[in-house]
Amino acid sequence: MIYQALGPLMIDIAGTQLTEVDRDRLCHPLVGGIILFSRNYTNPEQLAALTREIHALRRPALLIAVDHEGGRVQRFRDGFTRLPPMAVLGRLWDERPEAALEAARQVGFVLAAELRSRGVDYSFTPVLDLDYGPSRVIGDRAFHRQPEAVVALANALSAGLRDGGMASCGKHFPGHGHVIPDSHVELPVDGRSLEAMQEDLLPYRQLALDAVMAAHVIYECMDCNTAVFSNKWIDYLRNNIKFNGVVFTDDLSMAGAGVVGDMLSRVDTAYRAGCDMLLVCNSPAAVGEVLASWHPEVDPLRGKRVEALLPGLPAKDWAALQVDSRYQAARENIARLTA
Repeated sequence: MIYQALGPLMIDIAGTQLTEVDRDRLCHPLVGGIILFSRNYTNPEQLAALTREIHALRRPALLIAVDHEGGRVQRFRDGFTRLPPMAVLGRLWDERPEAALEAARQVGFVLAAELRSRGVDYSFTPVLDLDYGPSRVIGDRAFHRQPEAVVALANALSAGLRDGGMASCGKHFPGHGHVIPDSHVELPVDGRSLEAMQEDLLPYRQLALDAVMAAHVIYECMDCNTAVFSNKWIDYLRNNIKFNGVVFTDDLSMAGAGVVGDMLSRVDTAYRAGCDMLLVCNSPAAVGEVLASWHPEVDPLRGKRVEALLPGLPAKDWAALQVDSRYQAARENIARLTA
């Protein structure tokens, strides 16, 4: 077992088991975490074995993360509870706010408890983008158009995450819901003034988030870089909003990240801008290039921030979870929401 600080890169793997190349890369001092995708999942038992092996590689253990929001974005399905898109909670909020808050907390609890029981530490959720309507990538991933509803529902969901042993991650800072293009395949530009964006920023001001994920969107009111590469936006987050948690980039392999050049330029620019953990996904060649050729001056305080996201308690026991009355009641309510 290797004892070394967590580095600033979060990378991925191709399959359902680790290869020797995977092990070597995950033990590289620039790596601090791994993100899993549907291709890495067969069933809950396989996932538990994979996460055990990953956690055993290093101390402190690598942060194992996943995009597991519910609705369209739920990487593990067979053997996991089907979670609703967050817009379902928003519609319930319009009819019965108290019921919506309880449902949001239950979703967060089930999401976290099931992932933690299989050794996954962290999910990139909740989505805080406002539902302006025309976005090609946000849509029903958003809770609501009104920031007050987003704050209330995201707060309840985050409380459920904590109950399940997991930290929160608000995304996509400072707000992806107003632009139409999908930053996975295009570079969106938001031409609004900073004053006009204050509704989008309200959830970041009012929620006690453990981390945020910055967006691959250019906001012309600030500068010509996407938020991921903008030291002005990261400075605004730290000094105006007073956020002290972890700042993640969105995946640096996305088309929206191409504004600063190749992958070496992307990781270097994002790190210099102030992002703590840099996601490089779905591009094994790019990961190899970065690990071989990037030589940053690593700030150990950033690694310590990421360590704080590691669960403080052992993974929940799967068998015990299945007979937990609170878990079963939450699953039954979620089933009604998704029917």
